[in-house]
Amino acid sequence: MSIASAPDFFLTRIGDELVLNHGQATPLNLNVPKKRVLIVGGGVTGFTTAWALLDAGYDVTIIAERWADPKNRITSQIAGALWEFPPAVCGKHTDVISLHNSKRWCMTAYRVFDRLQETMPRSDYLDHGVQMRMANFFFDQKMENMPDRGQLDKFEEICAQKDIKGIRRDANIVKEHEVNQKAGVVDAYQHLAPVIDTDAYMNWLRFVLVCKGAVMETRRINGDLLDQEEELLAEYGADAIVNATGLAGLELAGDASVYPLRGALIRVINDGKMFPKVTEALAVTHDDTRGEDEDIVFIVPRNDNTLILGGLAQPHKYELDLTLDSPEILRMRERCNNFVPGLERAEYDPDAPLVQGLRPFRGSNVRVERELRLRPDGAMSRIVHSYGQGGAGFSLSFGCASDVLELIEEVELGLPATKMGCARH
Repeated sequence: MSIASAPDFFLTRIGDELVLNHGQATPLNLNVPKKRVLIVGGGVTGFTTAWALLDAGYDVTIIAERWADPKNRITSQIAGALWEFPPAVCGKHTDVISLHNSKRWCMTAYRVFDRLQETMPRSDYLDHGVQMRMANFFFDQKMENMPDRGQLDKFEEICAQKDIKGIRRDANIVKEHEVNQKAGVVDAYQHLAPVIDTDAYMNWLRFVLVCKGAVMETRRINGDLLDQEEELLAEYGADAIVNATGLAGLELAGDASVYPLRGALIRVINDGKMFPKVTEALAVTHDDTRGEDEDIVFIVPRNDNTLILGGLAQPHKYELDLTLDSPEILRMRERCNNFVPGLERAEYDPDAPLVQGLRPFRGSNVRVERELRLRPDGAMSRIVHSYGQGGAGFSLSFGCASDVLELIEEVELGLPATKMGCARH
């Protein structure tokens, strides 16, 4: 992709869905003054929202305390970034309204990512890091025999999605991947899913935003946004504010239900020398009925040379003090070793053998809605929130951005804010 062609990829909103188009966008009416939106947050949620707003004709300013950097990664770069139909492998997604919307949001993202990798080869000028890979999900008993129907219902819903490719359920998948009997898995299904190299993608996405005219400012915002909304709108000449700050929603949205779900990934070299090269994702989903937290297996090719090993979901843990010798990391590694022959011989990524971060969760899971509280002066707020995506930031990114776009339009029309429901229409 050249600098000149970057803006030729544009998003349009059709119904409640964002659609990726390749070619020249319809020229905007230059006689109509553009409105500016201030986005607080420079992760995948904030960046994707910025892209949607820019292509809808808004000017956009993004402010963030830190930006994506391969030497000092932000949360979005540490994410597993395997697209999943919700609830995701790490579980913890229980709110009915949020889960309902997440199934819609994730399919929007699936279609955009699939379209992106189809129309823009990764070998071009700047690699977007998106690939479609087979994702395999394993179970220690037949899904029909599980204590609840959660996994079977999820698989049936996946089968009902016409855009998800390569769906297959077959116990032979266990043998095909030579999974060790110690893993105790007997059932499995697979489908094609977007897998994102987060370092490459966040770099590419920033490039696209700059090409489209986004302004980026490094700045930390402290305190409840509502208390400083009027000043921020005036300072940036903005008509609305989007809060896409993840875990900082605890402070910036005054949301006491926000909490971290600590995760970690081991990074190993995946060149086929020490163990057979892994080209597909392998996962075991968290099972709430077991009464234990350490049952996740998450093995995903990050790119052509790096394999990530995961399976940690620790609620309310703020400390980023894990090491390769931490007991939970050793147990996580052992679970992963059972799924890939020879994986115990893997060499660590010399630059980043272990990365860790805090997934931004909240009591009612994902929040994509307008600020419901009135401003100190009694006026309706012009803040739109998009946070709490937890470990599914990439999977939900384009779907959430689509809803934010609609909510911004509501703000412009002066419509009253309403609580988030099961559908935007």
